Amino acid sequence: MPLRHFTIPIFIPMQACPFRCIYCDQVRISGHWDVPESDEVRNTIIKYLKTINTNESIVEVGFFGGTFTGLKLQEQESYLKAIQPFINEGKVKSIRLSTRPDFINQQVIDLLKKNNVGTIELGAQSMDDEVLRKTGRGHTAADVVAAAQLIRSNGMRLGLQMMIGLPGDSQRKAMMTAQRFADLGADDVRIYPTLVIKGTPLERLFHNGKYIPLTLTDAVEIAADLLIFFENHSINVIRVGLHPSDGLLSGESLVAGPFHVSFRELVRTKIWEQLFQPFITAKPASKITFHVPSGELNAAIGYRSVNRKMLATNFHKVVFKSSDKLKGREFYVDYH
Repeated sequence: MPLRHFTIPIFIPMQACPFRCIYCDQVRISGHWDVPESDEVRNTIIKYLKTINTNESIVEVGFFGGTFTGLKLQEQESYLKAIQPFINEGKVKSIRLSTRPDFINQQVIDLLKKNNVGTIELGAQSMDDEVLRKTGRGHTAADVVAAAQLIRSNGMRLGLQMMIGLPGDSQRKAMMTAQRFADLGADDVRIYPTLVIKGTPLERLFHNGKYIPLTLTDAVEIAADLLIFFENHSINVIRVGLHPSDGLLSGESLVAGPFHVSFRELVRTKIWEQLFQPFITAKPASKITFHVPSGELNAAIGYRSVNRKMLATNFHKVVFKSSDKLKGREFYVDYH
């Protein structure tokens, strides 16, 4: 049985970032308000480890929500040192962190490698300079390329984060960004739809009619194309959609945009819907059985059974069966 993978998250919201991207409020998005001290980091790890069988798992600690490498070197080292005892004991394998592409250099890389950081995720968001400028990112696509190449050349795992629906963005630009990610040798990717968060400059643009967010339908369709692309390039898609923090769930932080608590499931449902389209116009039969991979059964049936219901418009009975012999999104059908 393959080992399970766990990431223990440590949030350092809004720390060390000198720019204010027009969409950003990491406190409201993540739901974490306080910056942890080193002791709190240790306590968080201990709490999570009590729920994880470390003999059957690969465990890493991840720093999210801020620009980790923008912290002073002493602060970075203080956080990283707090994790070393768990690595030495074999309970934690490595560390991952997220940062800006313009806050990476060899000195920082050397510090991170010395302290068992195995993965660096870059908040690239887009590889289109117009989108980056309109978003107020403060870096260019060339900065992403340089940082990615430095990370890869030092033998570290490369993660790249992208957003869809930013000002000036389009489906064509999103797919171009995906291709550039593949060209850079990304190991991991996260896909986030742009949301209008309360108190951000993007909220003012939205209320002034100068920004229109993606609809949920459009966001799901774009993300579906991206997910297929990354899978075809053997790139691990860690996340599709934002983590449903309390502020997003309650609506307290969310003004507008394609937020859904099960966004990834909607995307996976959409991919299977596209695969099933030929059967909507096929010759009707009294019963049809779809044999699908075990791990794809729920997605094939669809979020809230939407795909089953769609197929039921053409067949009297629709049955789904899982198979451990099928891989990816392979499937076959039996007509009755």
